[in-house]
Amino acid sequence: MPRCGWIICRRGGWDDGRDPPHGAPSVTSRPRTAILISGRGSNMAALLQAAADPTYPAEIVLVLSNRADAAGLDHARARGIPTALVESRPFGRDRAAFEQAMETELHGHGVTLIALAGFMRVLTEGFVARWRDRLVNIHPSLLPAFRGLDTHARALAAGVKLHGCTVHLVRPGVDEGPILAQAAVPVRPDDTEATLAARVLAEEHRLYPAALAWLAARLVRIEGDIARIAAAPAEGALANPLPVWGTLRRNAGER
Repeated sequence: MPRCGWIICRRGGWDDGRDPPHGAPSVTSRPRTAILISGRGSNMAALLQAAADPTYPAEIVLVLSNRADAAGLDHARARGIPTALVESRPFGRDRAAFEQAMETELHGHGVTLIALAGFMRVLTEGFVARWRDRLVNIHPSLLPAFRGLDTHARALAAGVKLHGCTVHLVRPGVDEGPILAQAAVPVRPDDTEATLAARVLAEEHRLYPAALAWLAARLVRIEGDIARIAAAPAEGALANPLPVWGTLRRNAGER
């Protein structure tokens, strides 16, 4: 199994010993990828760390933010990644003009693939259409549950037993689009919004680099609203609480 779960092309063959899928890019033709952020960019940092491996299928060529105070810009610069600032506030409600300014930067860096990583702007239908199936996002819930903001607080309020994150291709609706991958964590009885968020974030940092790699390596096939991934499916199941009733019977008999 290749490291981090992605299948990548190396000189002399593929990591798992098979021939590469038809049309898969070589290491020297990696998609030029931009990461869009609005804040600290912890998922951006996870993507940059993965992409530092020269065999990673995507090449990160730009980190762009709509906020000058986004801490992720400094992190990207420290790693030697080009950055761009296109502040959204001066454009007011003219979303199309803001996106045109962004695309000037994107095209100037030869970007062909975009990863949203805490980018707190709703994109117009026109932008999403122009980047269809080349625009990917990560959301801190098991979509389609809890679209939008405050997902961890809403999960706790709803009393769900499993929560998690989703990587998906972007469509015009908020947090809509074909799902590439999901990761789940159990919700514990003593969880707070902060503790639950921390466990979900750890899974985001594992899931996003793998999902972006599958997309960049052309291992994703879209069939309507469904994404088919040429990657190994998970085995087993996650249940919470544990479905063990015998222990409950024994404990009841001891009281």
